[in-house]
Amino acid sequence: MVQHSRPSPQQQGASRPRGRVDKGKAHSNAALSTSGSVPASALSRGRRAYAAIDLGTNNCRLLIAKPSADGFVVVDAFSRIVRLGEGLAATGRISDAAVDRAIAALAICADKLRRRHVTLARSVATEACRRASNGADFIDRVYRETGIALDIITAQEEARLAVLGCHALLEPGNGPALIFDIGGGSTELVLVEADGRAPPRIVDWVSAPWGVVSLTESELFDHGDPAERLAAYGRMRARVADAFAPLASRLPRGLDDIRLLGTSGTVTTLASLYLDLPRYDRQAIDGLIVPTGSMRDISSRLAAMPLAERQKLPCIGAERADLVVAGCAILESILDIWPAQRLGVADRGIREGILRGLMDRDRS
Repeated sequence: MVQHSRPSPQQQGASRPRGRVDKGKAHSNAALSTSGSVPASALSRGRRAYAAIDLGTNNCRLLIAKPSADGFVVVDAFSRIVRLGEGLAATGRISDAAVDRAIAALAICADKLRRRHVTLARSVATEACRRASNGADFIDRVYRETGIALDIITAQEEARLAVLGCHALLEPGNGPALIFDIGGGSTELVLVEADGRAPPRIVDWVSAPWGVVSLTESELFDHGDPAERLAAYGRMRARVADAFAPLASRLPRGLDDIRLLGTSGTVTTLASLYLDLPRYDRQAIDGLIVPTGSMRDISSRLAAMPLAERQKLPCIGAERADLVVAGCAILESILDIWPAQRLGVADRGIREGILRGLMDRDRS
């Protein structure tokens, strides 16, 4: 039987009862913390299987892993685009079609948990469920039909888990670093101090209610009109800039040794285009360092490109073609407020953060 872990109030930060939401507000708080990884001495030969499920506004993702001397080894994984937040901005609800897509994906996850004999799992839902008026009802139906106990986590906890999952890929240095996660319904920016020791200290953060799905749906325009495409892109960037403004006003200025690390489908997709890959290759992407000027160039090119042309590009395709432009707008807005010369790319994040937390808590 799978034990579904629920975080303590301290880990959740300013958590809310399930189903309550802060409608469309940006969250900011410097009092985040992260926990470390599992030391080798704590590991036994009879290693348990742990699982992490991240149900986002756009994707449903699963990782199953076992502890190893230097962290953990992934034994199974699953990812599917479910577009849980499709139409949410207009209706305030998760649609019936989106519910069906998500439950179908989660049923596959539940089957993998059983087949891999997972003993401890944590499953989280993010911005779509935080904002939806029927978010709590959806969570209850998921449990009834799949046995998976989803927690609607706060934006604060989402940011903490993203940092815990990907901070190991930060470039070496002593200056401040900005870690970001562009999701489907929100984007988290986290300012950290990291001097090579893990985990980094979180200094400040913000969660903006714009992700690739919510921002795309905020700007309906004629995709066939080149001028209108560029105008819509400018409006997207303005919306995101307004949401980032509170954190931007607090960021340090005039520093040379600043670092930037991003985790999201947007940055991994753009990194794939930078390398001109014929198909996505995680080994080539996870940990890659890309000049930010190149990422801006790719973003501008995609924003000006007709939808049909974006659909033909390797590593984008039909599933991402309509959303990638919003991701580009968010990325460029991040580069505006944090002008690092290089961008670290992480194909890891919340799920890896969950796994490290589970293993550490189980050891303790």
